Amino acid sequence: MLVPALRDLRTVTVADTRREPRGSRSPWWMRYGLDFALLTGSWLVFRASSGNQYALVLAPEGVPSVSVSYWAFLGPALLWLGAALLLWRLILLVLAHGRPALARLARPLTATLATTTAAVLSRRRRPLARSVVLLALAVSFAISTAVFNSTYRQQSEVDARLTNGADVTVTEPPGARVPPGAADTLKVSGVRHVEPLQHRYAYVGSDLQDLYGVQPATVTNATSLQDAYFSGGTADQLMRRLAQRPDNLLVSAETVHDFQLSPGDTVNLRIQDARTKALRTVPFHYAGIVKEFPTAPKDSFFVADAAYVARATGSDAVGAFLLDTGGSHQQQIAAHLRRRLGTGATVTDLTQTRGTVGTSLTSVDLAGLTRIELAFAVLLAAGAGGLVLALGLAERRRTFAVATVLGAKSGHLRDMVLTEALLLATGGLAGGALIGWALSEMLVKVLTGVFDPPPASLAVPGGYLALTAGAAVVAILAAALNGIRSAGRPAVEELRDL
Repeated sequence: MLVPALRDLRTVTVADTRREPRGSRSPWWMRYGLDFALLTGSWLVFRASSGNQYALVLAPEGVPSVSVSYWAFLGPALLWLGAALLLWRLILLVLAHGRPALARLARPLTATLATTTAAVLSRRRRPLARSVVLLALAVSFAISTAVFNSTYRQQSEVDARLTNGADVTVTEPPGARVPPGAADTLKVSGVRHVEPLQHRYAYVGSDLQDLYGVQPATVTNATSLQDAYFSGGTADQLMRRLAQRPDNLLVSAETVHDFQLSPGDTVNLRIQDARTKALRTVPFHYAGIVKEFPTAPKDSFFVADAAYVARATGSDAVGAFLLDTGGSHQQQIAAHLRRRLGTGATVTDLTQTRGTVGTSLTSVDLAGLTRIELAFAVLLAAGAGGLVLALGLAERRRTFAVATVLGAKSGHLRDMVLTEALLLATGGLAGGALIGWALSEMLVKVLTGVFDPPPASLAVPGGYLALTAGAAVVAILAAALNGIRSAGRPAVEELRDL
């Protein structure tokens, strides 16, 4: 913005600005296809940064450092610029060659002046295209920033809940023989549901892995299971498989690969018998892949039906209890249980885990930065819509005055201004929404390494996006109304001032 302003200050005169535009040659970037080149470059960078298990963020387990490859952000940057230029090209083409369609769209507002209005819009296609693109860029920035930050916040919560297991988790010490019925003693005030979770160890071949026994019908009452945790079916489908056939087993992808398992194959696990302390072979059937599970480690583990594990091992001892508090009073309930249970069990709450989990970049709190970004995005969208339109209308005061002298009524001018405002709002918001959606998808895909596990879907902050769109529409409407008011001045006074 500064360079063109300094150039115009030194070289452009009032007479130059009143001159008719010469020629209709396309901008240089349009002739050379810069928009297509940028979009192609974005696709190539995105393909390279999201394929072949490339990790933008490398956070090795047990290593207190994070390595980030920033070059992958070039893909979203090129997409943002290329999409903006492509939108610019499309708007110019529509305004230059779509006069009949513009006239039909303008007819409800301008009636008999629809053809004239379409001709005016076509003649002013370049400043109009710039206005639409500027608004679209501001809106796309707001959408992509808001969606990414919401997804980031959502996955931060998912990461903490995955680590802790539930709002409050009571973990029994190793070797404790606590039955599932002990859940009743944990139902203190504020606790809505208590879910027992078995924890055993099992050998598959020579590999020792964790084994978790769950109650498939009720486990989701205390914790959340996302589809991204599983492969070979959704979370609900796999829990139903465990409930329908007790000897079904969910295994890790590594185990499936090592033993070349196919659905329905028998998997023999060696589990310690609670009565004899000897290892006994228990047959299971492979039913699906589990990649993540509440309280489970990051490496390989099994998930099975708790009742079947209890019958096979002769013990229904529980390793942990998952407590659902409805997302509130977690610290108070955890403190109350610590006083009641003493040192006999470990009590952790989601708030505590949220502050200490460090498995990925989602352990960083972006709340303050997010508020600044989102506030700036709203102001930018409002300014890009309202201010640009207001300046454009102010520059055309002479045109409106001449039109009034030629017999145009105030209603005619009002309808023409509102038509232009409607075109700006519709094109800018629609184009911005499309670019913002594409940017959000690419950012989250590129940053898959940040999210552990990756999000099943984007988190869309509907309230904030409605606020942004509302701010832009209100600013455009205010600018249009101010332009209409200015156009209503007596033509003689306006021409004398100009």
